[in-house]
Amino acid sequence: MAGIRSVDTGPELLIRRGLHARGFRYRLHGKGLPGRPDLVFASRKAVIFVHGCFWHGHDCTLFRWPGTRVEFWRLKIEGNIARDARTRQGLLDQGWRVMEVWECALKGKQRRPLDDILAACADWLVSNQQVGQIRGQAE
Repeated sequence: MAGIRSVDTGPELLIRRGLHARGFRYRLHGKGLPGRPDLVFASRKAVIFVHGCFWHGHDCTLFRWPGTRVEFWRLKIEGNIARDARTRQGLLDQGWRVMEVWECALKGKQRRPLDDILAACADWLVSNQQVGQIRGQAE
């Protein structure tokens, strides 16, 4: 697991580059915030997380439970899901708006066009919505 990246992942870089090209400016991996969000838009009091479907236990085609060390992985992934919920609530309690972009929206069978994802992120950033989520398309 030492080779698994937690920052600067492929999906994260796609979102970063696309939003930057659309004129949005942000800070990376907000150290002072719960969960260290991938993108922090301080002037908009908004954060974006780009979640990997496996590591965050997303119910999609990119996620399946490993066949080995089942108990270890179940505890690990369920712990990640619980931590994500605590992080989201902590940010909301501090007045931040939270968007989650799931890996399945960017790759795999359920992927959506990148322009659609970036437009949805941009629309959410300029709105007053507290919580947003971008998932892959339903099959």
